[in-house]
Amino acid sequence: MPSLAVTLGPLRAKNPVFSASGTFGYGEEMEPFLNPGVYGGIIGKSISIKPRGGNPTPRVVETASGMLNSIGLQNPGFDAFLRDYLPRMRGYGTLLVVNLVGDTVDEYVEMARRLEEVEGGEAVDALELNISCPNCPQGGMEFGIDPKATRLLVERVRAASRKPILAKLTPNVTDIVSIARAAEDGGADVLTLTNTFVGMAIDWRKRQAILPARTGGLSGPAIKPLSLRLVWQVARGCNIPVMGIGGIMNADDVMDFLVAGARAVQIGTVQFVRPRAVLEILEDLHRFLEEEGLDSIEQVVGTIK
Repeated sequence: MPSLAVTLGPLRAKNPVFSASGTFGYGEEMEPFLNPGVYGGIIGKSISIKPRGGNPTPRVVETASGMLNSIGLQNPGFDAFLRDYLPRMRGYGTLLVVNLVGDTVDEYVEMARRLEEVEGGEAVDALELNISCPNCPQGGMEFGIDPKATRLLVERVRAASRKPILAKLTPNVTDIVSIARAAEDGGADVLTLTNTFVGMAIDWRKRQAILPARTGGLSGPAIKPLSLRLVWQVARGCNIPVMGIGGIMNADDVMDFLVAGARAVQIGTVQFVRPRAVLEILEDLHRFLEEEGLDSIEQVVGTIK
């Protein structure tokens, strides 16, 4: 059978399909539907130093070919994550990536440093730095819209941790390649893109925005063409691996991102619609490789003409 294993810098994943942060919880919610260990890697919901209550409800609204969310990075806080969630996630038997978010650079650094102290630094496989959340008043997108701020943050975390670093980038910038290069120069091992696009939904009869925060992050099939272009640009403009996200609903979408230059992908919104989607995707990826006469999924990476 053709191999689905992929290499992402220092990481080796059994397949190229990861869960996207914010759509997977910490794994427990998915257990009634599948064994979370089937993913190439799992990325839990963003963790901050202190607990966050998130934004007012409603937090989600369906849109044409997608959805807007304004969760506001609700999470139990770093200490509760270490105590209540990390042990369970470690038992899934696949790569474990912890997504970190902070109001300051020092908060990212502190969490990265403390994770180095858990189980001799072996508790997690990699860190994903959320510098791209569009629906949080602090500790969200501001780090990821300025190359200097991006590089500084990654450099500081790099100095505090031996773990591979994934920098999760925002699409809500004029020149994403300059941001990606700044993350690369700062010591990132993988570039994750993209997070959601800023959008808005209005109830015209009430003359008001549907989300109390007014704007939210747009995800789902509507953003796939936009994310695909950004992945293609960054893969051409940087020297470290790219992990693609954005509107992936099936194996054809995965293959599109790989051909564009991504070495792996994250699936997000599709998990709300079809929680077992990863199983279908992996089965179809094997079939596609057999039909194409390929031995490895890595043979299609960056093959766009």
